[in-house]
Amino acid sequence: MMSYDFYTLLQEYLTFAFFNVNTMIDEKYKYSTSTSKIIGGAMQIHNALGNGFQEVIYQRALEIEMTDNKISYSREFEMPVYYKNRQIGTRRVDFLGEGEVSVELKAIIKMGDVHLAQAINYLEAYDLEVGLLINFGAKSLVFKRLVNKKFKQKNQGNPKIN
Repeated sequence: MMSYDFYTLLQEYLTFAFFNVNTMIDEKYKYSTSTSKIIGGAMQIHNALGNGFQEVIYQRALEIEMTDNKISYSREFEMPVYYKNRQIGTRRVDFLGEGEVSVELKAIIKMGDVHLAQAINYLEAYDLEVGLLINFGAKSLVFKRLVNKKFKQKNQGNPKIN
């Protein structure tokens, strides 16, 4: 007889419960269709690979999922950062999905405030409204939908933002 620990059973339940991406779409969230497809792909990856790999492995796997699910994306999307109408640097987000959702991946045991702050900074740097922070490093997949309510960069002179 096979024995399963709590985390294995929970992961199997979550995989079954969320396998159909349409059950995760909630129109109260902006870009819910896009984020749900991306999260669904991440769940399939975590179910197949589990935790313990370096971040780049999960990036490559998510690239496959996004391609297979016909989600348009840019990988390692570089975003300029402006202050007082001058470019002062760039930031790179792991993915920009559908031209509207930043996707930042982690492969760490536990996410902290610094990781959340980094993902929010990406939203603010390119004036995106919605982002995902996904961590493959824990026993169960962890994801957060993020919303940028500040739109700071509009006031800092980024010419790419109307």
